[in-house]
Amino acid sequence: MRLVETTVTDPDAQLLLGHYFASRADGFPPELGTYRVTFPDPTRFVPPHGVFVVLRGDVVLRGEVVRPGYADVPLGCGGIRRLDTPDDETPTFEVKHVWLEPPARGQGWAGILMQHLEDRAKSLGAAAVVLDTNASLLGAAKLYTRRGYENIPAYNDNPNATNWYRKALA
Repeated sequence: MRLVETTVTDPDAQLLLGHYFASRADGFPPELGTYRVTFPDPTRFVPPHGVFVVLRGDVVLRGEVVRPGYADVPLGCGGIRRLDTPDDETPTFEVKHVWLEPPARGQGWAGILMQHLEDRAKSLGAAAVVLDTNASLLGAAKLYTRRGYENIPAYNDNPNATNWYRKALA
């Protein structure tokens, strides 16, 4: 497994973001309406404003290669972007579009991806990271809580979100 910093316009990033948005739209709670797809602005996910990462690895499941010959394929992604803050404040970065392809789940890679994003936010001057998510994403909520994220009031008007989190970076 390896993490590759790239752009959101990279073909692998576009493929993974397409899967992410399709999955979110398919699983979006109907009582909340229709999921709104908003592809990330490429200028917001490049240093010093942010980063975008593609996780690459072998397609494995329970320790076995699922499809021999499919090594070093795009298996996940995520990014951070700087939020607008007054000049005298330490910047806060927002975690966005964390996604793992289904065969890549349950192997600890989401935690590795999140750690990389948090480390990069810190290297860009952040004292904290925030994120929004939907209550229907139970696995995501568990991941964030395990990683020390705390529930906070809404910091944006994302119509897809029902929960907001923050983590101070030590």
